[in-house]
Amino acid sequence: MCRHGSYSSGPIAVDGYQAAADEQPTVDSNEVGPGYFATMGIPLVSGRDFTRADNGKAPPVAVVNEAMVAQYWRGHDPVGQRLQVKGRWIQVVGVAKMSKYRNLVETSKPFFYVPLRQGPLGQSLQIRTALGPGAMARALVREIHALDANLAPSEIITMREQVDRTTAVQRVATMMLTVFGGLALLLAAIGLYGVMSYTVSQSTRELGLRMALGANASDLLRLVMSHGVTLTAGGVVLGAAAALGLTRLIGNLLYQVSPRDPLAFGAALLIMTIASLAACFVPAWRATRTDPVRALRL
Repeated sequence: MCRHGSYSSGPIAVDGYQAAADEQPTVDSNEVGPGYFATMGIPLVSGRDFTRADNGKAPPVAVVNEAMVAQYWRGHDPVGQRLQVKGRWIQVVGVAKMSKYRNLVETSKPFFYVPLRQGPLGQSLQIRTALGPGAMARALVREIHALDANLAPSEIITMREQVDRTTAVQRVATMMLTVFGGLALLLAAIGLYGVMSYTVSQSTRELGLRMALGANASDLLRLVMSHGVTLTAGGVVLGAAAALGLTRLIGNLLYQVSPRDPLAFGAALLIMTIASLAACFVPAWRATRTDPVRALRL
């Protein structure tokens, strides 16, 4: 179990870092308690975690993330170095791996942590437990009331719920894109079906002549299906070219997936192929039922 405060942002100065004339380094930070990194599953690259000894009487310390190391210490281990926050110098005692701080789609940015015991009391607890959310909530309420019967805990939610809240906009947008994409696929299949049905109806004499000259049902089925697949292939090529240029516009909706992910494009190609084959099959099957005698009399 650990406790943490709310994020804050402010100007900093890093010992040995020469900022440009028009640069004012500003970095987000968080106040956390001992055990926070283990609870949240954030590994330490070097240095140490905070302990109970890091209180108001101890020298100020901080743990920085890898992006901050890369930007202000040029990749060198900063443990033992100093940074200035709100006019006081703080010694770096550890380096933490990169994490997500406000939402899952944010880009990597400098961030540092300071001990909760060296600042104002935080208002939130982060707890890693094997208990279910309901059982954990009851146990937490019981412990809080044991400390002070007049205290009431604030909202108790799981990390999954917290992540869902921060990604609500992205999930709604993704759902809308999925619905519109499904509708577009359905309309494309209906359009292809209409084109192929019209083509077959206009080629009745040709199909009848082919059958009279010895073509069998499988030959006609292959002929019509190949025509439909050719139309689909042309559309897929044009669509893929447009998608490669436009997918960067939805990059902020994606998490751990490239806007040009080959697996996603491959899946889209497979779905389009299946939809086109399904749309072409009924007209092709009707073509195999052509009566050559009636067709040649038309």
